[in-house]
Amino acid sequence: MKKQELPVFTDRELDRIIEMAWEDRTTFDAIQIQFGIKEQDVIDLMRREMKESSFRMWRKRVQGRKTKHAAKRLYGIDDARFKCSRQKHITHNKISKRK
Repeated sequence: MKKQELPVFTDRELDRIIEMAWEDRTTFDAIQIQFGIKEQDVIDLMRREMKESSFRMWRKRVQGRKTKHAAKRLYGIDDARFKCSRQKHITHNKISKRK
């Protein structure tokens, strides 16, 4: 089976995806909504962009973590609760709406 190609991201988008993947409270679903890539694509991207030791450390950290998977979170906890003040400007947008 042929693997699907990842979309081409700018350096800024790559940095943001990696940052969101490292954040404990940002779900893979939030990354998918904003950038259109699934959890496995995020894992592949992290594997490609990071040093091997950093990838292993990240993978060990997020594997099975309830906060990275919306379906595993406790009832009543939503993504809005954990957003930083800067993140509200870029949620659900491909590019930040800065003036």
